[in-house]
Amino acid sequence: MTPHTLLAERRLPAEIDTMAELEAYLNAALRLEHATIPPYLTALYSLHPGANSDARHLIRVVAVEEMLHLTLVANVMNAVGLRVDLTADDFVPRYPAHLPSGEIDFLVSVQPFSQAAVTTFLNIERPAKAPNESSRLLPRPDLGAGTVLAASPIDPSRRFYSIGEFYEEIDRGLRHLDHLYRAEGRELFTGDVARQVTAEYFYSGGGEIVVVHDLASALKALELITEQGEGLGGGIYDGEGELSHYYRFQQLQLGHYYQQGDVPGRPSGPPLDVDFTAVYPVAIDAALADYPAGSPVREAAQRFNGTYGDFLAHLTAAYDGEPRKLLEAVPWMFRLRDDIEHLIRNPFPGRPGVHASPVFTRAPEERS
Repeated sequence: MTPHTLLAERRLPAEIDTMAELEAYLNAALRLEHATIPPYLTALYSLHPGANSDARHLIRVVAVEEMLHLTLVANVMNAVGLRVDLTADDFVPRYPAHLPSGEIDFLVSVQPFSQAAVTTFLNIERPAKAPNESSRLLPRPDLGAGTVLAASPIDPSRRFYSIGEFYEEIDRGLRHLDHLYRAEGRELFTGDVARQVTAEYFYSGGGEIVVVHDLASALKALELITEQGEGLGGGIYDGEGELSHYYRFQQLQLGHYYQQGDVPGRPSGPPLDVDFTAVYPVAIDAALADYPAGSPVREAAQRFNGTYGDFLAHLTAAYDGEPRKLLEAVPWMFRLRDDIEHLIRNPFPGRPGVHASPVFTRAPEERS
């Protein structure tokens, strides 16, 4: 998304007209940012040990930055006095989930690292701006099963042209509400600053935590999220000079690293080796019900599912007034890694040539 002048007064149409509508949008943003993490983690840990070191590093960096984005949305919510909860039964999407790509949608699956997975990652991070105002929100077709992400939480019959346009709506809503509140002699940003996740509690190695306390810092946080995904106005690098997610993943497709001075689609840096055969062929979009009851693999899948649910509860506590808990995120990530690696190295019962896959869904029927 093209960066904004932070405090410019704009009177663009905004769907968000109340605090309840802002809360609905920010909760949808939490779900959207989290929805990329299970596919990225599954692709990452499907790689054979000792192989694909370049791909392993690229995917890990992007996954960590998605955690940063989740944290930035939480900071915006806390700044306006909203509560953050990642433990709702519907927080984790049903995969394959649907994301917008202009006039059409594409599916996001939990799948092994592959050429198809890289294409999906590029679609997730692809920069896309609606050609005109009337195209920003489009009728949402009947897409069947799977969670529809970047839909309007106010009018579920419509969805946004792109992730960038979804965040543009939150940007407009924040500006609009801040203007309304000030006209009434009130403040929008009244949240306790002690609830903010600051740099002392979160280190991602890619992008700075933004402490949100007013409109300018809220818009800066949103801008960092969109820039890291697609780059500065669709360019190769984000506003901090880091390669954006889209072009990080494109390196896997084109087989070379980008370097300063390159143009999009023509990386001229060192070769990047990818071996799509050095991968555990994990099942795509597996559910706990797919594993035989009482089997060791079912128990391993349940163990990971439980660990991941506990991880989301831990993050919720960190975002809900205990930011110091984020200091424990690294040990949690090691625990997740150990559980997922133990699981995916097992053959999938009854599916020759397929390995077990992690289950992230937290629906009640999948907890037993």
